[in-house]
Amino acid sequence: MSKVLTITDAEFTNEVLSANPPVLVYFWASWCGPCRLMSPSVDWAAAEYGDRLKIVKMEIDPNPETVAKYQVEGVPALRLLKAGELLAASEGALNKDKLGSFLTAHLPA
Repeated sequence: MSKVLTITDAEFTNEVLSANPPVLVYFWASWCGPCRLMSPSVDWAAAEYGDRLKIVKMEIDPNPETVAKYQVEGVPALRLLKAGELLAASEGALNKDKLGSFLTAHLPA
């Protein structure tokens, strides 16, 4: 089972931009109720898609550089990147089905 890695602004380039598989960045905040509801879906996605995708999570408050660069205006938020290129973005909580559809649309089978 793949694990969701927690990263910071300082680790973003190495863990996301330099990563070979596509990377789903999950932006969240400790004070965010919808983030708590979405976290199990993100863990599920790591288990379900871990062979084709890397998933990282980034708390927004201590990491303002990446939040600004990727124009995160609300949490929870998702950014799907491959080789540093933004493939897809989503803001607001997604259930497992919607998260699965979001990922399937952008990942190789």
